[in-house]
Amino acid sequence: MHIAPYDNSNRPIVDIDDDTVPLNYFNIVKLTLGQSFDYRVPGYETCIVPATGTVDIMVEGVAFDGLGGRGTDVWDGEPEGVYIPSGAKVTITCTSDATETFVAGAKYDKVLDPFDVRRDQIDLVQYGSDDTKTHRKIKHILGQKQADQVGRLLVSELYTVGQGGWSGFPSHKHDTDRLPQETRHDETYNFRFRPNHGSGLQMLQREDGKPGDAYHIVDGSTICIDRGYHPCAVLPGYEMYYFTILGGLSQRPLVQYFQPSHADQIETIPGIKDMIAKFK
Repeated sequence: MHIAPYDNSNRPIVDIDDDTVPLNYFNIVKLTLGQSFDYRVPGYETCIVPATGTVDIMVEGVAFDGLGGRGTDVWDGEPEGVYIPSGAKVTITCTSDATETFVAGAKYDKVLDPFDVRRDQIDLVQYGSDDTKTHRKIKHILGQKQADQVGRLLVSELYTVGQGGWSGFPSHKHDTDRLPQETRHDETYNFRFRPNHGSGLQMLQREDGKPGDAYHIVDGSTICIDRGYHPCAVLPGYEMYYFTILGGLSQRPLVQYFQPSHADQIETIPGIKDMIAKFK
């Protein structure tokens, strides 16, 4: 499902128990200097990641100050995040001129401890190549390094390297719990482009060998993926970023099932096996 950009007025874009991706939660909070925003999401653990600007976070009396620091866009510096336990009361306060802050969530009942992830703790993976049109960089905010501190939530930022190219290829899905072949993970993306008048394509093929759907994605587009194979591409001459939320049904580690007709392409893409291993 494609959700076109709109002014959400700090209300969830993907709310709890969403019809398409019930395991996910997603909000974009926009504030100016000195403004605050309070939230609590019962039954969902969340992660706060400023796309731009700097914020102070208060979680049930525990303070995490000076989070973020990026300038005009998501290419202007490294990400930072704060993990929020399920149902915790949170206050986000803007300490820069303005902020656009992502709130990612996954369904999870157990209450864990809050913690922050600073830029020097980000887990970086770069793989693919210009020749295979698959060159990209992944910055894991809640990734393998935080495996013992988080319930079901995986949060990452994905960048195309250079201009043009594909992400999420070879085509894969993760819509059915059938270990060891595959896990059920709902997935939500929010896209950005540089320059921001760029755009791209999100494919969604429900069944191997049969035609699927395609969505024209623009700066600010949100995509919710419940099932099917889902590669995406950016127009030549533009760079693409997407904020990625994965929520597992029965476990946190992601097991992707690669589309049989394209699975042999794994052997042609440099470093892809290391990338696959990081979503845990």
